[in-house]
Amino acid sequence: MWIPTEHEKYGVVIASFRGTVPYGLPLEIGDTVQILEKCDGWYRGFALKNPNIKGIFPSSYVHLKNACVKNKGQFEMVIPTEDSVITEMTSTLRDWGTMWKQLYVRNEGDLFHRLWHIMNEILDLRRQVLVGHLTHDRMKDVKRHITARLDWGNEQLGLDLVPRKEYAMVDPEDISITELYRLMEHRHRKKDTPVQASSHHLFVQMKSLMCSNLGEELEVIFSLFDSKENRPISERFFLRLNRNGLPKAPDKPERHCSLFVDLGSSELRKDIYITVHIIRIGRMGAGEKKNACSVQYRRPFGCAVLSIADLLTGETKDDLILKVYMCNTESEWYQIHENIIKKLNARYNLTGSNAGLAVSLQLLHGDIEQIRREYSSVFSHGVSITRKLGFSNIIMPGEMRNDLYITIERGEFEKGGKSVARNVEVTMFIVDSSGQTLKDFISFGSGEPPASEYHSFVLYHNNSPRWSELLKLPIPVDKFRGAHIRFEFRHCSTKEKGEKKLFGFSFVPLMQEDGRTLPDGTHELIVHKCEENTNLQDTTRYLKLPFSKGIFLGNNNQAMKATKESFCITSFLCSTKLTQNGDMLDLLKWRTHPDKITGCLSKLKEIDGSEIVKFLQDTLDTLFGILDENSQKYGSKVFDSLVHIINLLQDSKFHHFKPVMDTYIESHFAGALAYRDLIKVLKWYVDRITEAERQEHIQEVLKAQEYIFKYIVQSRRLFSLATGGQNEEEFRCCIQELLMSVRFFLSQESKGSGALSQSQAVFLSSFPAVYSELLKLFDVREVANLVQDTLGSLPTILHVDDSLQAIKLQCIGKTVESQLYTNPDSRYILLPVVLHHLHIHLQEQKDLIMCARILSNVFCLIKKNSSEKSVLEEIDVIVASLLDILLRTILEITSRPQPSSSAMRFQFQDVTGEFVACLLSLLRQMTDRHYQQLLDSFNTKEELRDFLLQIFTVFRILIRPEMFPKDWTVMRLVANNVIITTVLYLSDALRKNFLNENFDYKIWDSYFYLAVIFINQLCLQLEMFTPSKKKKVLEKYGDMRVTMGCEIFSMWQNLGEHKLHFIPALIGPFLEVTLIPQPDLRNVMIPIFHDMMDWEQRRSGNFKQVEAKLIDKLDSLMSEGKGDETYRELFNSIIPLFGPYPSLLKKIERETWRESGVSLIATVTRLMERLLDYRDCMKMGEVDGKKIGCTVSLLNFYKTELNKEEMYIRYIHKLYDLHLKAQNFTEAAYTLLLYDELLEWSDRPLREFLTYPMQTEWQRKEHLHLTIIQNFDRGKCWENGIILWRKIAEQYESYYDYRNLCESQMQMMEASLYDKIMDQQRLEPEFFRVGFYGKKFPFFLRNKEFVCRGHDYERLEAFQQRMLNEFPHAIAMQHANQPDETIFQAEAQYLQIYAVTPIPESQEVLQREGVPDNIKSFYKVNHIWKFRYDRPFHKGTKDKENEFKSLWVERTSLYLVQSLPGISRWFEVEKREVVEMSPLENAIEVLENKNQQLKTLISQCQTRQMQNINPLTMCLNGVIDAAVNGGVSRYQEAFFVKEYILSHPEDGEKIARLRELMLEQAQILEFGLAVHEKFVPQDMRPLHKKLVDQFFVMKSSLGIQEFSACMQASPVHFPNGSPRVCRNSAPASVSPDGTRVIPRRSPLSYPAVNRYSSSSLSSQASAEVSNITGQSESSDEVFNMQPSPSTSSLSSTHSASPNVTSSAPSSARASPLLSDKHKHSRENSCLSPRERPCSAIYPTPVEPSQRMLFNHIGDGALPRSDPNLSAPEKASPARHTTSVSPSPAGRSPLKGSVQSFTPSPVEYHSPGLISNSPVLSGSYSSGISSLSRCSTSETSGFENQVNEQSVPLPVPVPVPVPVPVPVPSYGGEEPVRKESKTPPPYSVYERTLRRPVPLPHSLSIPVTPEPPALPPKPLAARSSHLENGARRTDPGPRPRPLPRKVQFASEFQSAR
Repeated sequence: MWIPTEHEKYGVVIASFRGTVPYGLPLEIGDTVQILEKCDGWYRGFALKNPNIKGIFPSSYVHLKNACVKNKGQFEMVIPTEDSVITEMTSTLRDWGTMWKQLYVRNEGDLFHRLWHIMNEILDLRRQVLVGHLTHDRMKDVKRHITARLDWGNEQLGLDLVPRKEYAMVDPEDISITELYRLMEHRHRKKDTPVQASSHHLFVQMKSLMCSNLGEELEVIFSLFDSKENRPISERFFLRLNRNGLPKAPDKPERHCSLFVDLGSSELRKDIYITVHIIRIGRMGAGEKKNACSVQYRRPFGCAVLSIADLLTGETKDDLILKVYMCNTESEWYQIHENIIKKLNARYNLTGSNAGLAVSLQLLHGDIEQIRREYSSVFSHGVSITRKLGFSNIIMPGEMRNDLYITIERGEFEKGGKSVARNVEVTMFIVDSSGQTLKDFISFGSGEPPASEYHSFVLYHNNSPRWSELLKLPIPVDKFRGAHIRFEFRHCSTKEKGEKKLFGFSFVPLMQEDGRTLPDGTHELIVHKCEENTNLQDTTRYLKLPFSKGIFLGNNNQAMKATKESFCITSFLCSTKLTQNGDMLDLLKWRTHPDKITGCLSKLKEIDGSEIVKFLQDTLDTLFGILDENSQKYGSKVFDSLVHIINLLQDSKFHHFKPVMDTYIESHFAGALAYRDLIKVLKWYVDRITEAERQEHIQEVLKAQEYIFKYIVQSRRLFSLATGGQNEEEFRCCIQELLMSVRFFLSQESKGSGALSQSQAVFLSSFPAVYSELLKLFDVREVANLVQDTLGSLPTILHVDDSLQAIKLQCIGKTVESQLYTNPDSRYILLPVVLHHLHIHLQEQKDLIMCARILSNVFCLIKKNSSEKSVLEEIDVIVASLLDILLRTILEITSRPQPSSSAMRFQFQDVTGEFVACLLSLLRQMTDRHYQQLLDSFNTKEELRDFLLQIFTVFRILIRPEMFPKDWTVMRLVANNVIITTVLYLSDALRKNFLNENFDYKIWDSYFYLAVIFINQLCLQLEMFTPSKKKKVLEKYGDMRVTMGCEIFSMWQNLGEHKLHFIPALIGPFLEVTLIPQPDLRNVMIPIFHDMMDWEQRRSGNFKQVEAKLIDKLDSLMSEGKGDETYRELFNSIIPLFGPYPSLLKKIERETWRESGVSLIATVTRLMERLLDYRDCMKMGEVDGKKIGCTVSLLNFYKTELNKEEMYIRYIHKLYDLHLKAQNFTEAAYTLLLYDELLEWSDRPLREFLTYPMQTEWQRKEHLHLTIIQNFDRGKCWENGIILWRKIAEQYESYYDYRNLCESQMQMMEASLYDKIMDQQRLEPEFFRVGFYGKKFPFFLRNKEFVCRGHDYERLEAFQQRMLNEFPHAIAMQHANQPDETIFQAEAQYLQIYAVTPIPESQEVLQREGVPDNIKSFYKVNHIWKFRYDRPFHKGTKDKENEFKSLWVERTSLYLVQSLPGISRWFEVEKREVVEMSPLENAIEVLENKNQQLKTLISQCQTRQMQNINPLTMCLNGVIDAAVNGGVSRYQEAFFVKEYILSHPEDGEKIARLRELMLEQAQILEFGLAVHEKFVPQDMRPLHKKLVDQFFVMKSSLGIQEFSACMQASPVHFPNGSPRVCRNSAPASVSPDGTRVIPRRSPLSYPAVNRYSSSSLSSQASAEVSNITGQSESSDEVFNMQPSPSTSSLSSTHSASPNVTSSAPSSARASPLLSDKHKHSRENSCLSPRERPCSAIYPTPVEPSQRMLFNHIGDGALPRSDPNLSAPEKASPARHTTSVSPSPAGRSPLKGSVQSFTPSPVEYHSPGLISNSPVLSGSYSSGISSLSRCSTSETSGFENQVNEQSVPLPVPVPVPVPVPVPVPSYGGEEPVRKESKTPPPYSVYERTLRRPVPLPHSLSIPVTPEPPALPPKPLAARSSHLENGARRTDPGPRPRPLPRKVQFASEFQSAR
């Protein structure tokens, strides 16, 4: 039986549990669980990480922990009772764990590793806390480390700032909001601005002295030197080095490491230096022999200097090498460091051994205790402390020092009968009063233990030595009196014995007879001469002698005057016990000299403060002793002295001695009667304030009033204790009288001078400190009334003195912070006067920072849940006094501009935040009663209205994101909780007072606006929070958005007919709320839309306003980045906005406006889909096709479905910017044309819009025209630019604006465009068909196919790779078959890409003779609507002997919604059409294309358009060689046999046509050989001869013996040498599918005999060609044909069976192979990127050396299949696949229509072929078994027109003329194309059966009866305009049978 648990409520999982049992709950190690029930070793409960899933788990898997339970029952909440820091650590580490893994995924390696280390540190610290063995101080330290690391990690990860109090998290509900704000602000400031340390320390570690020839021990002495003041500022750090230059005691770090402590900030400057003096211990001379002397001397070695500025960067200087210098003369050793600093190079040089001192230095910051904690390892190993000289900047009480610093300065000695100067050594001893030498009181420096004697270093032969050695003598105070220092002087001999002979001594007593110590300064001592054996142990013999010059004893004056020898020392005492000041001693010994008391008290002010604080207690005892002795006489003097001492402690140097005085007052003060005198004198001073002229002394008295009152109160307490409380009333009266005097002086206004106001300010600044003293003697209420009366006497006039006003406010602030104010009784008394002064200052907007601080303190004392009567009354007072002014203050300061300086800006933010916190605290404390009283207090509705508007405005300000720092989520949530609570109270007042006849739109609008921005706050979007954070917020506050949403709904329902005022204004805001993915919120908010639609329908009969506002708001929300996948799913359902809410749909369906409502929602849905796609695409960094395509989709939607012109224009310009960024200049021009078309040439004024200024419509249209022309120019679309120039010129002409026409150089600009057309190179782009299949694509692409215009030089594989980069998750399909429904519905992305061939709409320009190729190239690839590709396959049984019998071609035509190029690089396919071509039709087309190619090459050769003859040679060779080796004979075998003719009687005409083409080819070849002979170079003559021979073999194989015997002569289409072609001949017609229907055709006939030998052919043909070429040089054109595109196709192997191989584009990403059912039933073959027949009969072998040359001319009409494949080609397919990289030359204007071939997706690429694929290289190849490009000749595309004129041959032979065959109609959907003239280069025809999306009007001109080939003259082009919907007409068809049509889809989209 399951029993609810009582105590087992909370636990941690210690072993993972899979939960495989019924109702089992899976758990992982570390999960925390809440236990609900137990039963037989099992628990039932849930994991806290997922509380919604409950289950059972074994009790043994859980470790129970102590916890307390809140709200026992169904909704109980368990809170662990462990340390809050532990709880925070646990939850924080869990949150970090997830984010830490994401750092690895995002490749943020640095933060990943740093966070890993921090997490490990926190875990280690957590273990220490959990063990529980830490001391209190250590626990505090560990928690400090933990919280510091938690805060660091939260900051790095962008998590919230955690408010803490003493390292524990604070519950914002348990403290006031002002206190919460301060905690947050403190942590924020601590994070942003680290506190500058005032104390600094220098760590020095000596490593070694690097020197080549040491051999002696060394002493190294470090010290800090101030070069500015030229004195040392620290003691010395002394260490000894061994003979190797290493520390002598390496095991004792304190011997070679030191910390120079207590450096002030003023001492961190560049003129502070570290000086290092090195002394060697050894022989007198460094070069002496070792046995010369056994005595060791201290001798100078070297000096090093380093500026401390090098350490200010904060870097540790490890292994720093200091150069060691030596002075040139030893006499300057004392100042060598100064010379080095001053860089007096002449006085020093590097030591001879070039020594270097290796040290490690580091500058540390903070007080010494902080340094000990942070660098504990340094102190644990040991480090010596080197102090500053003298006291530090701050003297600490209790610091015991008694150090005498002696500097051995210099000496003056006589030679002493020597011929040379002495080598003087000084020895120093300390001798006590008994004559005994004091042991171990001479310190050479830190790092070395003190010694008993000191030996100076020796300067060689110097009678005036200068040492400047500093020593410290830490002599105890008890040994100071009677002690003296003795200096002995010895001469050091350099002889072998090395004797040290004593020749004199000096001494100096440490203390004088009057008790004063040796004064600081330099002392010149007398050198007393003595013998070597003189006994100085008996001190009595010399102590009576004078010791210093100027001080003499006895009758030895004359003898002393005569001596010249002297010795100078400098002394400096640093003692807390001894004094050198005689006045101080006189005061302390006042009883011995009573007559000097007055003088001593007067001199006290002159004594140095450090002397006073050293003897503070003794001094105070002295003063009060004198007061007790004679208060009448000395009372005033003692009072003044006491004031001086009290104020002395205000100095920062002695500030720390205040506790010493406090201790004295509490424990040692004994003046029980002093209070009377102190009160009396104090009152006397206060009474004199208003009369005194000089206020300085009085101000000093007032400044000291705190401690004066302390003495008064303590004295009175001592008196009361001694007398049992006598004279209590008298004392009270004295205090009352004193305060009355104070009130009188405070109430006075300063007249003229500011001295009085300064005194008032001084009193007010120190008065609050008196409260606590008065509380010791008086009741709280009494003190509060006294203070209230005193503060109430302050003048309230604000204009008197601003500084005094600030002091007043500071006094109020200190009052609020005082102990007196914390008591509720006194607080209620003081609150009115505090609020009164605050109100005055806030009203004047003065001293806001101080006001904010005071208010914060006021609210800090009012706890949130305090319901005491006193608190409620206080809230009443505050609300009545301050609420209104507080609101106005917040409005005022938030409307000001923020200061520019960062410091002022922080201050501005602080004061704003504090006022906001105060307002929130007040509102949170207000109860129902307070709100009711507040609302009742307004006398009129206008007042209430103003208040509500004001508070709503303030709330909107509080919600702003910038109100608090971004990581202050805790503060924001508290603020929002207060706001929503207040709004719920105030909404009732809104309903009661401002509805019906009192309706006020402004206040209701303000209310709704506040509610909407409240809901939309980022900090309330719980979906963005981590699960744990979301859980905490919901537990504490719930979802405040839903609460506010319900309130909106309730208030909306109360509006009634007033709702119409808010339609459509509130549609946008409410829509924004519905975009929040919170189901409950949507349930509440979406019905409001129905209500809006209903009310709008009632008012106007429709809801157009609702629709317009809805659409505008949706667009703006998307541009702001609102919406995500959740919204997409929401809006992608049937009626997405209302989809999840069936009750609402039922409502709509019941309405009379149901249809229009559902239509509106559907429209909005479609817009939302596009906007979400647009938003997603815009998030990407680079411009790509997705962004452009998405923008085009949205632009068209606004134009066609919504007719929103302004939005349409905005997106036009967004698209224009995208094109410019992608450098799609042509597309950018077309895009801007859309806006241009909306404008007219009128003078209508236009407003400022986007980047356009205010201007007329004419000016804007002119500007647009010029911009568009510039973009057409940059996009090399000059033909379109010409017409725009003409239109502008026409406007100028119409306005007779000839000046502008002239200045703009219109004609020159137009001419320059013509020049560019003729002279500049234009690359013909490739076109690619792209299918986007699968539901993962954006809406505008999903399951659609497009044709894309490629970039320059971009081939299929490059394009495919680009697409895969744009769609990185897409899979490339490896076949070209139409995908089935499974692909369409797949949750994936499939890309199907292959190249397609453009079919130009008009062929006349392309077919016209004499039109240069660089003009024709424009028409081949511009204004293209139709594209196609071919796929060969075998139908029926494949004949292995002759596969061409069954080789069919499937031809697919694609029709676009708009022509390319246009506003995008790709457009959707609107319709696709599929037809099948029979093998015979295929063969006809192959031969037609090959013949056309031959004619083109021959023509180019004749007109010398070729730079060399190689292309013609290769083409002739390919055709002849293939024909000889089988070639066209395979066609004969396939189609000319009786069997085929009988089985296909309908193909009779086609067979005749094929035979005609074969014969025509023979004629062309014969003429081509003749031309070839004329131009062939000498080295290729053998090849030419071979071709002639093979030609006769070819004719034989075709059965052609003599042309005259076979056929009648027919016209020859060769100019010059043959009759000229007539320009006006009727064009031939081509059927729409591109197959020719010919009414009459004759073979070529040549002016030659019927049969030739190779030689005769060559000679006679050459002669004929000579005639031809002679005439051709002046001709315009040669053949009535033009060059066809280059093929650059992949050559594949031709064989009997696999003659057509399957291929597909290689891609970087292969898709899974589809099953056979997804493939075409026929064999997959190459898909043609250019339309032409499929042939393998014309291989064109290319020698490697020639391939680059052939790049210029392509095999544009290579056949798809041909049986006549030469044997070498069959054997060696690789020779046709060699890749040659494209080069600019290959795309030159000479090339004309030549282009590289790109294979279609069904071509098979072997691994070897892919890498060398000519697809990428653009090389010339034969096109074996490949699909060729579309030839733009007469046999390709739509209307190929060939002008023909017959030229009779000598022997006419009749041939049958084929009968014309009518063109069949296909379902009536494709009209018969009629003959039309060539359109000008800038016009485009609209296709029928298509939504009219024409070329913009700006680029269209009227059709003239006889349009010229080139652009017409300006005036001729301006007659009329082509209508938008003009049909594109087709020339009449030729009577030629069409291929069979097997599929036709009029609307491709509908089929999908």
